[in-house]
Amino acid sequence: MTRTAVVVGAGIGGLSAAIGLRRGGWDVTVLERVAAFRPVGAGLVLQANGLRCLDALGLGEAVRMRGLADASAGTRRPDGRWLARIPAGDLERLLKTSAVGIHRAALHEILLGALPAGTVLTGAQVTAVTADGLVDYDGPSGPVRIAADLVVGADGIHSTVRRLMWPAAAPVHVGVRVWRGVTPPWDGDLAVAFTWDRGAEFGIVPLVDGRVYWFAAVNAVPGGPAGDDKALVLHRFGGWHEPIPALIAATGTVLRDDLACLDEPLPTYVRGRVALLGDAAHAMTPNLGQGANQALEDAVVLAGVAGRPDGLAAYDAQRRPRSQQVAKASRMMGRFGQQLQNPIAVAARNTVMRLTPPRMALRSMARYADWHPPAQTDLV
Repeated sequence: MTRTAVVVGAGIGGLSAAIGLRRGGWDVTVLERVAAFRPVGAGLVLQANGLRCLDALGLGEAVRMRGLADASAGTRRPDGRWLARIPAGDLERLLKTSAVGIHRAALHEILLGALPAGTVLTGAQVTAVTADGLVDYDGPSGPVRIAADLVVGADGIHSTVRRLMWPAAAPVHVGVRVWRGVTPPWDGDLAVAFTWDRGAEFGIVPLVDGRVYWFAAVNAVPGGPAGDDKALVLHRFGGWHEPIPALIAATGTVLRDDLACLDEPLPTYVRGRVALLGDAAHAMTPNLGQGANQALEDAVVLAGVAGRPDGLAAYDAQRRPRSQQVAKASRMMGRFGQQLQNPIAVAARNTVMRLTPPRMALRSMARYADWHPPAQTDLV
């Protein structure tokens, strides 16, 4: 008899889980609350672990064709002086694959295109979930109830599934505001670079079509008055080294978020037939660039073990320790990096970075991306 799964959320983790489960023979329905998908969002970096997961799903080549492999990277001061640089090719030699910068919308399009028409139901707002696999949702034609052998909560940091099944868990703000943007095609070569100051950071990630994804982060309390976000970013970062001011000025739409994460790790990702993945399970700060990559790991592992009698217990045992360790490390990196504000501490950090051999620093960072999907029996 065909096993059935309901995936709540059609983001990167949810679509990847649906693809993997279908490859394992599951009948999958994806419920997405938005009425229609739009090419919004900014960029992300797929690291070695995420790319290996996409390879396991049969999509690695398609993603690499739509992304741009990183040639080099580094960290700078606002005046442009380099604190650390990773030579071109070192990351690929260490991990046997380069990192790839890609627009989030392009990755979403690839994942969505790997599922048959009708798999993803839009305009479906989940209202109830039970541990035995019942899901209620409000659809375009009214309320619907479906039963499934597996329910996957992949509906993001403000997950409805988590709120219903793990009511004590809630994201907390970390005291950081982030702006994101993507420029039109850019004239000139750029490398992946992160610039740190006291309580502020600016990141640059070139994309394959010549556009540039950038983000800017500052220490700030949540909320605050609304304003012209592009003007705010230009005011705060306009005096930093080139091409930072020019990238901001060239950008049309600037997105703003107040960062939040799950500071209290969940005691389990599984309740009955319900499993959480991605930000719903372990929402983390972006300081290690591992959010999407960890969601991909979750999806591949869940798809590989879900059909076993002990499948969900195995998923929890494999994914919870690692993902929570990465989330903790990312939070610490933020405190050491962008959030660090004391001038003496900042000077000491910069000195340590300048004196650390590049390959030693690379190995320290790369250990979080040095992960391979386990041998699977159901993901074929």
